Amino acid sequence: MIVTNKKWAVKRITVNLATQEAEKLEKYCQQTGRPATDVIRELIRSLPVCDDSKDGNR
Repeated sequence: MIVTNKKWAVKRITVNLATQEAEKLEKYCQQTGRPATDVIRELIRSLPVCDDSKDGNR
């Protein structure tokens, strides 16, 4: 039995992009050789997030 540590997506989302945004993403992916999914995940991970647990509000 082969076990991999590949994590599968828990949630799938659809993002509507303007033509210019889609073209920019495609160009970046071509230049770097990276898939759009990886680029978008990296950008999401870099977002600053405040810790709202002190407020109790969400």
